[in-house]
Amino acid sequence: MVFFYPKDDTPGCTKEACAFRDAWERYSQAGVQILGVSADDAASHTEFAKKYGLPFVLVPDTDLAWANAFGVKTTMGMTQRVSFLIGPDGTIAKVYPKVDPAIHSDEVLKDVAALGD
Repeated sequence: MVFFYPKDDTPGCTKEACAFRDAWERYSQAGVQILGVSADDAASHTEFAKKYGLPFVLVPDTDLAWANAFGVKTTMGMTQRVSFLIGPDGTIAKVYPKVDPAIHSDEVLKDVAALGD
C-alpha cells in the first residue's frame, strides 16, 4: 500500500495517517506494508511520525520522483491525495483517486481481504 498525501501534520493528512496507524495491527496480520509519500523532507517526516506514533515508513519525495513514477499530480509542490494498493504479484491492484481520510483505511482493508478471496 502506497499512499500519497499533501503535507505532514495538516488536518486531513494527520487524520489519514492516524487511521492507518490505528489499523496497523490488522494491516500487519494481512501482510500489508504501508508507505506514506509526500514532498516533505526526511526531518519533517521524522517529526510527523514521532508526534503521532506512526509505525510505517514515510518516504521523502522532495524531487517528486515517486509522484512522477506513479503519475500523481502535484500542486504548488504538494502531491495529490491518492493511494495505490499493490497486489501480492507486485502490480497495482487498485487505485484510490478520491480519498476520504476518515474512511480510507477501512476501505483499503476491505479491498485487501477481497484480494485474498
